[in-house]
Amino acid sequence: MKERRNPRPMRRGPMAMASQDRARDFKGTVKKIFKSLEGYKKVIFIVFIFAMLSTIFSIIGPKILGNATQEIFTGIVSKLNNAGGINFGKVHRILLTCLILYIISAICNYIQSFIMATITQKYTYKLRTRLSNKLHKLPFKYFDSKTNGEVLSIITNDVDTLQMSFNQALTQLITSITTVIGVLVMMLSINVTMTIVALLMIPLSSLFMMFVVRHSQKYFARQQDYLAHVNGDVEEMLGGHNVVKAFNAEESMLNNFEKNNQVLYEASWKSQFLAGLMHPIMQFISNLGYVVIAILGGYYAMKGRITVGNIQSFIAYTKNFTQPISQIAQVMNQIQAMVAAAERIFDFLEEEEEVFGTSKLDISQVEGNVEFRHVRFGYDPDHPVIKDFSIKVKKGQKVAIVGPTGAGKTTIVKLLMHFYNLDDGQILIDGYNIDDYNIKDLRKTFGMVLQDAWLYSGTIFDNLRYGKLDATKEEVIEAAKIANIDHFIRTLPDGYNMVIDEEMTNISQGQKQLLTIARAILANSKILILDEATSSVDTRTELLIQEAMDKLMKGRTSFIIAHRLSTIVNADMILVMQDGDVCEVGNHEELLKKNGVYAKLYNSQFEN
Repeated sequence: MKERRNPRPMRRGPMAMASQDRARDFKGTVKKIFKSLEGYKKVIFIVFIFAMLSTIFSIIGPKILGNATQEIFTGIVSKLNNAGGINFGKVHRILLTCLILYIISAICNYIQSFIMATITQKYTYKLRTRLSNKLHKLPFKYFDSKTNGEVLSIITNDVDTLQMSFNQALTQLITSITTVIGVLVMMLSINVTMTIVALLMIPLSSLFMMFVVRHSQKYFARQQDYLAHVNGDVEEMLGGHNVVKAFNAEESMLNNFEKNNQVLYEASWKSQFLAGLMHPIMQFISNLGYVVIAILGGYYAMKGRITVGNIQSFIAYTKNFTQPISQIAQVMNQIQAMVAAAERIFDFLEEEEEVFGTSKLDISQVEGNVEFRHVRFGYDPDHPVIKDFSIKVKKGQKVAIVGPTGAGKTTIVKLLMHFYNLDDGQILIDGYNIDDYNIKDLRKTFGMVLQDAWLYSGTIFDNLRYGKLDATKEEVIEAAKIANIDHFIRTLPDGYNMVIDEEMTNISQGQKQLLTIARAILANSKILILDEATSSVDTRTELLIQEAMDKLMKGRTSFIIAHRLSTIVNADMILVMQDGDVCEVGNHEELLKKNGVYAKLYNSQFEN
């Protein structure tokens, strides 16, 4: 078992990030968004122009329709007075003009929507590519402080939030502002007094909205928080369903889920109820305003200060005036969420990257001499895991590292592969400090088999070739034979072409471990690292692997981390670690004779 480092918080699912809907630095993040849109600014400006044109043309429509209504009304009155009739030709021209304006408005809206959707998809495509590239450049210490759910949320939820808000909110904001200004101008052109009365409805609506938002916000926050809890419960139940069933813990898990689900239900019900009140009461206030405007308009019409057509236009504008104000409030919430998501994305992209270096050292000439000189390291500098570690390993030697859990065994090989920077001391390969090598080139010299077998969804052949991407079919099969897994593979459906599913449930744990060993064999590296490589196989398979490992390690420097001490009795050097230091060094026979820590560990595995 690998030693644990600093404890991570429990994963609560990707939605846990969504509750953080406020940016720490709103202005700074907005500047970063605009800077990242450098190549799209001209196109976005064109989008805004089409959005405004679409809005302006649609705003003019009600005024023209009012003219048509007035023409019909005047014609009816004239006919009743036997003074003429309706001029249908003029009415048709007015309606045709209005239709053309609405068609132009629709075309402009379609063009801006098409362009904006294209820009958004291209922008988020590049953003996801940058995030993916960044993911592979981050040092291990970053992932020590972040859960998988947090990183996944940035790449999925935050990018989706940015995409949706960017596509909808920005154009909606410009159209809503244009609509409010345009409608206000048109209303003032019809009648100033009626406009003032209509505007008085806005503070009344705003007061109600503020009341509802203030009371519903806490329930929405609670809903989002417990949605993360429920998602986390489901994720845990699915991920550990075997363990849950094995310990008959179904009832306990269901009770915990029911408790969180009940809180989520209550918070969701209250938040949705309060939010649902907003529309009908806003509608009532709007209708109340229409009644007052209709009465006032009728009075002015009787006085001859306004036409019937203008009353119709004004009522239409009143309806169009309140809607964009509500939309602006909603859009501002969307923009807040978008900026918060963008802030997390930019924080991720600005994280300190691993420095790979530009060494001119020829990695192909590495022989495999390794030296640790007074190495000191801690995942937290104030709590060192490795305190003062010094050894010399000659090329071709087989070195076993043993010791209790938490002694620093796995940490040693991670430092050797330059996954972390040392707090003090040096690690040398062939006399050169590993800091002097290009890290990517350096890691090509290592073949590694971890305790946790990692394979990806794909064929067995492709998984084996992961160790050497240009390997031929014959080389892959030969590596599988050396690892004593060729027989296993040929008994599986489709053999080497069998697809390993995403959860890796269609092959056994032992077979997965054998595949990773074959992958390391194919890589044919100068230095081999085996971290509990035989921990997941049965005794018979372990013997087969041990035989294959002996062939593989011949002539190569090998570091073996093992809890099964029976697997390392033939090691050239055994390092016994305790509390971050080497307490004993020697081969198997020498250490047994010392009757120290190693002897106690070894004998304890064979006691009755």
